[in-house]
Amino acid sequence: MTNYAFRLLNVFAEETLGGNPLCVFENATGMSDAQMQALALQFNLSETVFIVQSDFATAKMRIFTPDTEMPFAGHPSLGTAQVVGSVTNSSEVNLECKAGLVDLRLENGIWTLTTPHKGEPVVKASGLSVAEAASLLGLDESDIHSVPLWINTGSEQMLLPLNSREAVLRATPDASKLPVWPANSLGRKSVYVFAFDGQEAGGERLAVTARYFFAKQGGSFAEDPGTGSACANLGGWWQHQGRDLPVSMRIAQGAQVRRPCQLYLDVATDKSIRVGGKVIEIAQGQLQI
Repeated sequence: MTNYAFRLLNVFAEETLGGNPLCVFENATGMSDAQMQALALQFNLSETVFIVQSDFATAKMRIFTPDTEMPFAGHPSLGTAQVVGSVTNSSEVNLECKAGLVDLRLENGIWTLTTPHKGEPVVKASGLSVAEAASLLGLDESDIHSVPLWINTGSEQMLLPLNSREAVLRATPDASKLPVWPANSLGRKSVYVFAFDGQEAGGERLAVTARYFFAKQGGSFAEDPGTGSACANLGGWWQHQGRDLPVSMRIAQGAQVRRPCQLYLDVATDKSIRVGGKVIEIAQGQLQI
């Protein structure tokens, strides 16, 4: 039997028991892929991270959902940076993942990552009309701003802009239509719905309300409290629309699942995309396998 230390953290959290939960194994050297996948299922969080040694970065992270390994994900990157940074006593780390290198920096209590994708986002048509998108989410056609698109700045997801915050809050995926729901290149079915709420009072950031739904095994949908990769893809969507740069946004997500999250998105004039949030560690433990 081998002992493995792990930490539980809440990412994008403005309060101790808010944010998106994450488990990070501090040193997974010696674990097999099958064990990592089984442990991700055991913890049953949206993602679990396993840190191993990297030949050219501060550390390498393996990111697993309960079902599969992910090439990149936002809240696991920020949570892993908190763990690695606390061990190395550093406010700057770079993490290797399957999608590339992720640079992260801690400033004013917020960890911020720069996405591994460089240049223009990868954009593809979803094949859905406005009417079809509305039907999948129990919305009216008048709620839809424009057709959904596949956006990839590290992890491919379908983004659907809506015309109001109220429409975002009302969106409800129809599980009976899951067989016709579009899947990304990895076979995952999901959608990130969002609406712009205008400029924050006294601030420089655009206020955004967003929700992220994904299909679970067994034919139902779940909602993710705070989705860093989709937030990064929002930056890619903004670029694809030809909107002005630089831009800064504050995204509210997760209130509907009682895990309120705040995500900070910045897209620079060079088109680099940064996603940030606060990380709160709540527990440490040991596991034997």
